[in-house]
Amino acid sequence: MSDFSNYIVYVDESGDHSLQSINPQFPVFVLAFCIFKISDYTDTVTPMIQRFKFKHFGHDVVILHEREIRKREPPFEMLMNPKIREEFMAGLNKIFSDSPLTIVAAAIDKKPFAKTHSDSPNPYTVAMRFGLERVHQLLEADGQHEKETMVVFEARGAKEDAELELEFRRVCDGLNAFKRRMSFNCIIKSKQANSGGLQLADLIARPIGRKVIKPAQENRAYEIVESKLAKDPAGEEAKWGLRIYP
Repeated sequence: MSDFSNYIVYVDESGDHSLQSINPQFPVFVLAFCIFKISDYTDTVTPMIQRFKFKHFGHDVVILHEREIRKREPPFEMLMNPKIREEFMAGLNKIFSDSPLTIVAAAIDKKPFAKTHSDSPNPYTVAMRFGLERVHQLLEADGQHEKETMVVFEARGAKEDAELELEFRRVCDGLNAFKRRMSFNCIIKSKQANSGGLQLADLIARPIGRKVIKPAQENRAYEIVESKLAKDPAGEEAKWGLRIYP
């Protein structure tokens, strides 16, 4: 019997976590956790991503990066063509719709957060703690919480990665709502590792931020994300997987 749980978690962000310099165009910070059963990830999700890449690029080494797709920068310059863009985005949406995954996310509206949480840890730490606690509860509901679960974060830089790992260890060692150890292991990897899970997490985070900024605006990507949000294990709260601060 394996010492590892049946799950793998991929984490990525949208926006920056600075409270001193707030971008008026995107004044939020989002941290998204994508939770997969390993069997679903290997047997269903990864093949879908590979087929999508081969269809549109003829190879599978391209990195699906939200910023480059949105700005239609290389290797996504073909998205300047409306017909190609429509087919490409429909294919991405289908991957998300068909993927058996669960999403937990924290979105921080930085201006009001800075006013009411001046003495709090930085937004990244707050968001990470919430995400890990929610994932732990989901694993506990499935009897997997005592086994080691890998949590894969996108690398951000040597200093930031060291700070992330330190805070991660603190949360897992007991600095959490449950005051007990959580059996997570932190892995930090660059997008260049070409992890399908990290790429999906990257694509998920920004639509959540856009929903927070402009809740009334049509947001097809968020509609798909919303359908994947973790539900309360007790079945009492449909959007239990999303926390908006403050």
